Amino acid sequence: MALSDLLYPDNPKRRQELIHLHQELLNCMSTNFCATNELAGVLNEHLGCTIAHIQMRESSTVKENCDIIIQAMSEIQHQVQKIDSDMKEKLEPVLYQKLYDIKEPELEKIAIAHKVFSIILGEATTTAGMVAIKLLGSNLITLTVSKLVSLLAQIGASVLGGISITILGLGIEMILHAILGAMERNQLLAAVRSYEKHLAEFKAASEKYQCAIHEVTSLVRQQVQ
Repeated sequence: MALSDLLYPDNPKRRQELIHLHQELLNCMSTNFCATNELAGVLNEHLGCTIAHIQMRESSTVKENCDIIIQAMSEIQHQVQKIDSDMKEKLEPVLYQKLYDIKEPELEKIAIAHKVFSIILGEATTTAGMVAIKLLGSNLITLTVSKLVSLLAQIGASVLGGISITILGLGIEMILHAILGAMERNQLLAAVRSYEKHLAEFKAASEKYQCAIHEVTSLVRQQVQ
């Protein structure tokens, strides 16, 4: 047993908590990678976008992987803003306003959007208008993605950011060394609390992000069936 464990007998428990929290963080990040790729796939297939597929890099740090997701999400935001600009440019002001009028029937909005994409792409899928309206009319871009990007940036800038993704395969002592070094009890407890705070916010924002994407992809699957 390490001397620090003799001096601070609750250290082993805190260490196990850190390991568990780190794994939860990685699992959550992995799910976000998958969700982002799913949304990018829909945009590429139906709206003519060219958003690159992303993948977690196990040899990289938490921050580096956060940066990968942030870049992909920023590209998605850019593409949705471009969709909005295309709509505004090619539609009469009255028709453009209809896209954002909650009183207008959704089917009419979808028909308007599909017509625009048929012009832009030459030929658009039947789901193009539906996906465009869902993205423009929901809070996926304005709130959900923006919140998650902000949290990812915070995690990347925190003490968690420098930890390697592969640290879990290197054994408990290596994990503790990477996270804590030779921290004593008060520092260990502070690290656990920091992890818990970041993870709680990150998980909540991730769930909203994944639900928003599920709404879009579910519509696409229903249309295919």
